[in-house]
Amino acid sequence: MFYILAAVLIIFFLASAIKILREYERGVIFRLGRVIKTKGPGLIILIPVIDKMVKVSLRLVTMDVPSQDVITKDNVSVKVNAVVYFRVMDPTNAVVVVENYLFATSQLAQTTLRSVCGQMELDELLSEREKINTELQSILDKHTDPWGIKVTTVEVKHIDLPQEMQRAMAKQAEAERERRAKVINAEGEYQAATRLLEAAAIIEKHPEALQLRYLQTLREISAENNSTTLFPIPIDLFSIFIKKDRRATEESRGSEE
Repeated sequence: MFYILAAVLIIFFLASAIKILREYERGVIFRLGRVIKTKGPGLIILIPVIDKMVKVSLRLVTMDVPSQDVITKDNVSVKVNAVVYFRVMDPTNAVVVVENYLFATSQLAQTTLRSVCGQMELDELLSEREKINTELQSILDKHTDPWGIKVTTVEVKHIDLPQEMQRAMAKQAEAERERRAKVINAEGEYQAATRLLEAAAIIEKHPEALQLRYLQTLREISAENNSTTLFPIPIDLFSIFIKKDRRATEESRGSEE
């Protein structure tokens, strides 16, 4: 009976005294309520009843920040959510300084997200994601540093706009596209008018260029297999014949006299 009791005590002692920590784990050792050191990874031997150990993971934590109701600087109500990436750098501070570093970081991220987004206008909130992410990361990292936590990245995931605002922005985008189309069309008309003016100046100096243009137009029309072709002929082509007819008439009148 004595041996059985001794074996049970030895097994209980070993189970209480021997701990194994993984590569990414650290153990904060409390002896009679006081922190003595941080151990790990590997085999850890504790004094039963006297020593207590709190495990802390050093792996990167991905924390989803729930959607927050935010009123922007220009009084637009939106919902914004984000994701925070952080890790524990000092296990002792993460256990001693703050009661629950995961919950504390989550609450701090929510309040900081509302505060930062509320200081910006809607257009800035939609267009300057990188600036918002950098500011959020800087604020969170500054406040969590005493807890032994390093915030590596903060990313705004989604900005949910009210239906009325979405329709208004769609109308604004459509109007902007129509404005650009009109400007491009007007620019094209201006360039075409400029080229026509230059062409008219060249034709004025060289009238035969107009005749060549007529012949080219006739060739283009005939290439389309049209059964009937209407082609305007300039009056200038007949000016030579008109002049000859007038001369012949004047000569005949002179001979009769």
